[in-house]
Amino acid sequence: MHHSFMAEQRQIYKDRARCLTVNESMKLKEDCITVSDFKKKKLEDDAQRNWDLFYKRNSTKFFKDRHWTCREFKELCLNEELVGKTLLEVGCGVGNTIFPLLQEIPSMFIHACDFSKRAVAFVEQNPCFDSNKINVFNCDITQDQLTRNMNTDSADIVTIIFVLSSISPGKMLTALKNIAIVLKPGGMVLFRDYGLHDHAMLRFSKGHKIEENFYVRQDGTRAFYFTPEYLTKLFTDAGYKVAECHYVQRRTVNKKEGIDVLRIFVQGKFVKTSNNTS
Repeated sequence: MHHSFMAEQRQIYKDRARCLTVNESMKLKEDCITVSDFKKKKLEDDAQRNWDLFYKRNSTKFFKDRHWTCREFKELCLNEELVGKTLLEVGCGVGNTIFPLLQEIPSMFIHACDFSKRAVAFVEQNPCFDSNKINVFNCDITQDQLTRNMNTDSADIVTIIFVLSSISPGKMLTALKNIAIVLKPGGMVLFRDYGLHDHAMLRFSKGHKIEENFYVRQDGTRAFYFTPEYLTKLFTDAGYKVAECHYVQRRTVNKKEGIDVLRIFVQGKFVKTSNNTS
């Protein structure tokens, strides 16, 4: 019986970014009770408020500047093709992606939006903020609000980095379709987010599961953990062509605090086809 269970686990996890230990497998299997419908609705209703409170508590100190985006995405490496181009950063937070990017590519114009009004205010207060180079605005991408602040078919590149995971799975498709409206035909989405069985997912205790692969943190913000297959279908259904989509493994190491954990992300590049906003 034990041999059969292990064979089943090998079959289930052979195509994943990591294999689970027996204890990890059992923990996930036993965590089968989801939050009540009432709590699920309240988390959805309070989503913007919870992110505003997150930025009120953490200010600009929680996330580090992402100097790795140009390394991970060659499309963001400075070259003649990027001169005068327009980028949309979806879920810009306090600017941890856009300000390092502007240092690398000063000729690029950036639209930046976030669900949290407080996060948008932090971007505007940054000493590096320049309204001639950055158009930052508050926006719910699950509603058709992007076109209130930028033109249809106007962005050459869209970055969605650790953002889609915070949205209810039932609204993800709508969000991607809304993004496509402002992306030029042939334009590209550069994507990174949490992957299935990431260290953060395995840390959740019972009582935090909203639905399959979707969890609520202590502060009320939510996180979904993707597989490349799930993400591929999502973008394909939204009308994008998949250029690449795969797991990325990284280790978070802090010797001083004795931290050495495996992080699992999903990274992809998706191209807008000419007919995916019809």
